[in-house]
Amino acid sequence: MEAPHVPVLMPEVIEALQPGPGKVIVDGTFGAGGYSRALMASGAQVVAFDRDPTARRFAQDMGAGFRLVESTFSRMSDELGEGGADGVALDLGLSSMQVDEAERGFSFMRDGPLDMRMGADGPTAADLVNTAEIADLARILWVYGEERESRRIARAIVRRREIEPFTRTLDLAEHIERALGGRRGAKVHPATRSFQGLRIAVNDELGELEAGLVAAEQVLKTGGRLAVVTFHSLEDRIVKAFFTLRAGKTPGGSRHAPPIEVKAKPSFDLLFSGARAPSDDEIRANPRARSAKLRAAVRTEAPVWKEAA
Repeated sequence: MEAPHVPVLMPEVIEALQPGPGKVIVDGTFGAGGYSRALMASGAQVVAFDRDPTARRFAQDMGAGFRLVESTFSRMSDELGEGGADGVALDLGLSSMQVDEAERGFSFMRDGPLDMRMGADGPTAADLVNTAEIADLARILWVYGEERESRRIARAIVRRREIEPFTRTLDLAEHIERALGGRRGAKVHPATRSFQGLRIAVNDELGELEAGLVAAEQVLKTGGRLAVVTFHSLEDRIVKAFFTLRAGKTPGGSRHAPPIEVKAKPSFDLLFSGARAPSDDEIRANPRARSAKLRAAVRTEAPVWKEAA
């Protein structure tokens, strides 16, 4: 089956993980299987995770040495145990299939049910926008969507839902656009940040990321490698902070907050300083790669950190 999703930063991720025969690599978000196929081509065994039930159709022809776990990647330690993997890849972006299929409810450019769930369980985006208190809704749009007009949008949503609930993506997107006074020549759709905020909240994406990083620390052997691809600043800040602390580097303090004291031994060594971005050629070939960043590190022999460390 032809996969409509193009993995981002593929050569860089493979280089960071250094897969090979006899190695066990976790593919944290299987999607259409792009990373998994490249990892298996090196001779590695792959344990892939994906909570999206549609991913199974791309796993049917993966062959021996591959296993798909239909769950979130934060459960990887339950499946592999401590020290059960040589590498972990976490690709945090939405797949092209999720964005392009209107019935999934992720897109503000295609009409579909207001869903936004990556899995099949739990409240939908429609449940959230039609029931959340105005203050909670504004906080979601502000914190997760980084939407500066979050209060105005939340008030407009609450006023409209009292008359008629939201059930469709274009209905919500057009209502947000009107609340902000139209596009006014803007290149970015006015609903972009709000849809991001709702999607993150519906799927608890940031909580899943934090739990997944801790799980990766648990499953990696000494010398195992962790590569994480992020697509927006909220994700990247979490990954950067995790690697900074776990590498034994003390985040700088300010006059408002003292430096964090690191007591535990470093559980990771950074593979390279900062984050790597896609090449200009990759961005031209796949514009959805333009915001991607890769951070990577190697597991040391130090014990798994306790969160209070």
